[in-house]
Amino acid sequence: MFDTDVLVVGTGPAGATCALALATYGIGVRVATRWNWLANSPRAHITNQRALEVLRDLGVEEQATAVATQWSSMGEMVFAPSLTGPEIARLRTWGTGENRLSDYLQGSPCPLLDIPQPYLEPVLVENAAARGAQVMFNTEYLSHRQDDTGVTSVLRDLLTGHEYTVRSRYLFGADGARSTIVDELGLPIEGTMGRAGTVYARFTADLARYVAHRPGILHRIMIPAFGEIGLNTLRAVRPWHEWIAGWGYDLDGPEPDLRPAVVLDRIRSMIGDPNVEVTITDVTRWQVNQAWATRYDEGRVFCGGDAVHRHPPSSGLGSNTSIQDAFNLAWKLAYVVKGWADPGLLDTYSPERVPIGKQVVARANQSRMDYGLLNEVIGSHDSGSAQARLRLLEDPGPDGVAAREALVAAVERKNEEFNAHGTELNQRYESTAVLVDPNAPQEQWSRDRGLYVQATTRPGAKIPHVWLIDETGHKRSTLDVVGKGSFTVVTGLAGHAWAAAVRKLALPFLRSVVVGEPQTRDSYHDWFRVREIAEAGVLLVRPDGYVAWRHVRPAQDDAEALMLLERALTAVLGQSAAQDS
Repeated sequence: MFDTDVLVVGTGPAGATCALALATYGIGVRVATRWNWLANSPRAHITNQRALEVLRDLGVEEQATAVATQWSSMGEMVFAPSLTGPEIARLRTWGTGENRLSDYLQGSPCPLLDIPQPYLEPVLVENAAARGAQVMFNTEYLSHRQDDTGVTSVLRDLLTGHEYTVRSRYLFGADGARSTIVDELGLPIEGTMGRAGTVYARFTADLARYVAHRPGILHRIMIPAFGEIGLNTLRAVRPWHEWIAGWGYDLDGPEPDLRPAVVLDRIRSMIGDPNVEVTITDVTRWQVNQAWATRYDEGRVFCGGDAVHRHPPSSGLGSNTSIQDAFNLAWKLAYVVKGWADPGLLDTYSPERVPIGKQVVARANQSRMDYGLLNEVIGSHDSGSAQARLRLLEDPGPDGVAAREALVAAVERKNEEFNAHGTELNQRYESTAVLVDPNAPQEQWSRDRGLYVQATTRPGAKIPHVWLIDETGHKRSTLDVVGKGSFTVVTGLAGHAWAAAVRKLALPFLRSVVVGEPQTRDSYHDWFRVREIAEAGVLLVRPDGYVAWRHVRPAQDDAEALMLLERALTAVLGQSAAQDS
């Protein structure tokens, strides 16, 4: 007897997305959080295109967009001694520059947005609850034990002190970087926790006159600071009146001086206006982690989000990766619970997501280290040196020329943090839920894999985005005609055998999309350019938008199409899928 199909612990981006997806798919889900409500501090905020594609698939993109800082206000990053001081450089970030915007528009139907966690989490949790998820606030997770058929978790109601158990088929631990569930499972963690320290001071101040003409959500202030970055940070939480000021401190040195007067003086120095009215909201310290789990699951218990990849916010990858963890796992749980897939499908979660988590941890920490070049140019660790270096940047002589060339190279390097389109969208999965053609050559990257997206229909890649045209003349992304909890067979007008096979199988989770029919016309011929298969070839696209299998050539006849499609589904989902068919 089960109380619910899945118990989710945590309401951060991973837990809330998992609950929303499971509820959307009609799976019983309970969510437990020890807190009285959702995130109460800005924390993660960058919402990249892939994360927004997930929200689009789950039907909440419009609501998320309504509470976001829009893409057009995100991109002008200023490097300067203060917000009011002379600019040393600017960097167009998050794809907003004229030289990168078209790449981003071609890569996804979604923009980037800035959605601080206190605004994103309510969208996810409220929609999850509206679709049937049971959300339990003030509920502390204590422990679990699992057996061959399910998981029994012990919870405590923090309002009454009452302890009780919840019996579920599966447990998802999204309980943060100090995860109790990860510790219980003994999941192996590699890397280092607490390798650097950062102070964040939240404050309110009307700074519109300094930034509205060069809108950006992050600015690097060249006041000498301790640490790898060596600079201070001003981050707009809500333009242009809610802010965070950030700077590093020495974990092995004396405690940072966080007296209100000292913090206020630092904030005003960063702004460069001693008379600006500043109200400090709170001051916190946090530590930079560089740690990742080498396995995300044990038996019927799975973990995701910060519980398994722990890193600083550099590159804006944290909540985005967490959302994608949950989206990868949720459809697999749903298919197993509904009997559409063998439980072995769940064994593909770790092989697909662990490499992504490890990569994200490395990238986020490398982004901090890459400030070393900039620190050398401007001498940011020493105020006297910094002033001399900044004067040198205005020197017309050969030393000034060399300094300016070094500055260009140092700022250019930061594109790997702030315009890393490929890091965000070039994920490739390898597992038994991806059927690779053994005769296909290894993928070759035509441009820098971190900076640029490479569209492909190779199994293990996300289906490329192009615009199709429906019968009313409106545009629909290829991502809009797949997903939504189903497997999708994608073929062309000449691929009638594949569409016939879908009708013959009559599986509740399988549908076909024929590009060229009135509702999916390839009017721009962009699908023709990226599909990498014959018009009568086929793609089998998973519910998460990733290609599971492709057959580049036409089927010989309807019988072969049926046989090949059934074989692919059985390989991906397990023997139960073949029996269902």
